[in-house]
Amino acid sequence: MISSICAGAMRIEHFDWKIPFDHKRQPFITSVHYLVNLLSVEVTFILSGLLFVPIVRSLVWDYAITVTVLHICMCCLVTAEFPLMWQWWLEISCGLLLMVGCGQTLAHFTLSSPLIKQPFER
Repeated sequence: MISSICAGAMRIEHFDWKIPFDHKRQPFITSVHYLVNLLSVEVTFILSGLLFVPIVRSLVWDYAITVTVLHICMCCLVTAEFPLMWQWWLEISCGLLLMVGCGQTLAHFTLSSPLIKQPFER
């Protein structure tokens, strides 16, 4: 969904359904298709990290690693080859760090200190 929103915002005329899995695209900062791919991956990773908090509580890092490994496997299946571009691995690694960082930070602040303090029990 994020890649279709980014494609619409950047006015790409032909939306390719392989955008979230395309690791073969050459990384040129002037390429609109590459920017859509990069933005959609990073925004999706950040939002996923935030959305994992209510589901898994404080184990965001575990789910983040699992989802990233599944994403890599799906990329290999969709394109029928193993990703070899170091820029793609850098994008995935940064996305994983963003997912873990944002999710664990949100989990820390929302789960460690209760908003309403319980009164003392007798």
